Formats: sequence, structure tokens, C-alpha cells
Amino acid sequence: MSSKVEVSDSKVAEYVTVVIGGQLFGLPISRVQDVFMPERLTRVPLSSAEIAGVLNLRGRIVTVIDMRARLGLSKADDGKPPMAVGVDLRGESYGLLIDQIGEVLRLPEEGREENPVNLDPRMAKFAGGVHRLDGQLMVVLDVDCVLELAPKAALAA
Repeated sequence: MSSKVEVSDSKVAEYVTVVIGGQLFGLPISRVQDVFMPERLTRVPLSSAEIAGVLNLRGRIVTVIDMRARLGLSKADDGKPPMAVGVDLRGESYGLLIDQIGEVLRLPEEGREENPVNLDPRMAKFAGGVHRLDGQLMVVLDVDCVLELAPKAALAA
């Protein structure tokens, strides 16, 4: 029996996979603009630790978000330079700092499950479900939740 996913009449979702802190995540491919190596990050004074800085990417100002900090994980100590996945929200450009980029996966939409009750709460608040793959769990990142940087109280004001 093959381990490949056979997709016929069912709807398919495509994900760009990334690894953050050893955990596999999937970003809906429709949300991913580009993948790049962040260079010359400019720190933003008085910003939260989740904001790694800003950079100029092909003429656009991009706010770079440290996904390890966003997920409450410790800084990487492997010495490898981080990569970034470019996403947009309401006309603003963001880069999500990740440890490693993976491949594009085509998975049947009916294979997506609700967040398991034992999913780490730090990840669960940014997860839009999970896919069980051979030997690992892929957490689907809800890009809108990840980019919701302002406290809810500040939005109401």
C-alpha cells in the first residue's frame, strides 16, 4: 500500500510546510506570498519581543514577526540563519520568521481535524486545525490569528 495521498473527487487544501521549534506547521498556500532570507533587520524601538524588526523587501516595508517568540518558545541555538515566509494582511506585508521551510503538501480537506484537546495551548491559540501525517502532526496556522498583534482591548478603543 502506498503512503501517497490519493485525491479524486474530494476537495484539496495546499499547505506550505514550515518547522518552528521542531513542530511541523502548515500555512495555507493561498496566504503565502514568498519565502526569503531576512537580511538587515531594523529593530523597532519599544516594540514587543514578537516583532523582530522591519526590512525593505523589493521596495516594500515588511514587519518581521519572530514565530518562536509568538509561540512562547525559546530562541534557536543551532546557529542556522532563520528563514521567513512572506504573508499579507489587509494590505500590510509581514514576514514570519521560521526555523526551516518544508515542502508543499496537497491534503484532502476532510482529513483536517479540530485541534486535539492535548495540543500545547501556546500553539492551539494560533491553530486552525491539524492534519495527521505519517508519524507526525501538522498544525495548520491561522495566519489572521498569528498577525493579530494588537491587544483586543486596544482594538475596541
